[in-house]
Amino acid sequence: MNLFSKFTLAALFIASSLAAAKPNIYILATGGTIAGSGQSELSGDYKSGAKSVDELLAAVPQINDIATIKGEQISNIGSQEMNDEIWLKLANRVSELLTKNDVDGVVIMYGTDTMEETAYFLSLVIKSKKPIVFVGSMRSSTSISADGPLNIYNAVSVAADKNAREKGALVVMNDEIHAAREVTKTNTTNVAAFTSPNSGKIGTVNYGVVNFYMAPLRKHTISSDFNIKDIKALPRVDIIYAHPQDVGDFVETAVQKGAKGIVVAGMGNGNLYPDTEAALAKASEAGVIVVRSSRTGSGSTSVGSEVDDAKLGFLTADNLNPQKARVLLILALSKSSDKAKIKEFFATH
Repeated sequence: MNLFSKFTLAALFIASSLAAAKPNIYILATGGTIAGSGQSELSGDYKSGAKSVDELLAAVPQINDIATIKGEQISNIGSQEMNDEIWLKLANRVSELLTKNDVDGVVIMYGTDTMEETAYFLSLVIKSKKPIVFVGSMRSSTSISADGPLNIYNAVSVAADKNAREKGALVVMNDEIHAAREVTKTNTTNVAAFTSPNSGKIGTVNYGVVNFYMAPLRKHTISSDFNIKDIKALPRVDIIYAHPQDVGDFVETAVQKGAKGIVVAGMGNGNLYPDTEAALAKASEAGVIVVRSSRTGSGSTSVGSEVDDAKLGFLTADNLNPQKARVLLILALSKSSDKAKIKEFFATH
């Protein structure tokens, strides 16, 4: 065999090895703006979930260079329509996929309105060290300068990166990587809508180049006390939004309608109007778990600041915003009704 043939064989061997080494990434589509379609490139009017997973993947053929891709449609809705049934379906499917030896990570294309809640939910119930990456867009697929294709490319790059393991669910938007517990949507339309107000982003991804700088420390995935395999149904938990001269009527209605827990988006440091505080205290005495959070958008809700939590039987949400506190309380109540145990969950997750 001549030298040229040897080099040719070596090159083919290296090429085939590199191809075989590509990670296998599943992409699950749920709908949202990223799959939206409108009649004009210069309008914010569009229908969420109008495009299928295959159409979305066809718009980013470059992802096939970095991973072996398989796509699957879970739902096709705007994320404001998300419900318990789809939540459980999505979580069970992700759990099932990540147990397979030939799946290295999962990317979930999702609407931005409730992405933070679903990312946190999966981060708490999936028992896997493999990457779980949420991605969406702020502009529909037919909009001028649509942000979806690059977001998808970056999300797949993160899911394919070995350093994304053991970090729980992640959200990749606008070249940034955020931990599921910390991230929240802070703008209605801007492409830089997602931030982590209390801790900051944990990494960046620039045209597929991934860099991590921090890792989430609270319990998630493998270390979490929750497991999707143990959950068949989710208890009702409502959010009450506080404001001056609000009333206890909404608290009473929530209890009458079967709420097992109530999260309060309190004023300032989780403060409450007196009438509503009295109604919440009554609910707590009746066995409903009441958790104080804040409507401010950042910071921790302190225990016993201006509210006597010990006397009233309330818990506090630490630095979780109301929508995240609701997710954790739902899962806590699916496992226990013991107030001390639920307090522990809020201190550790």
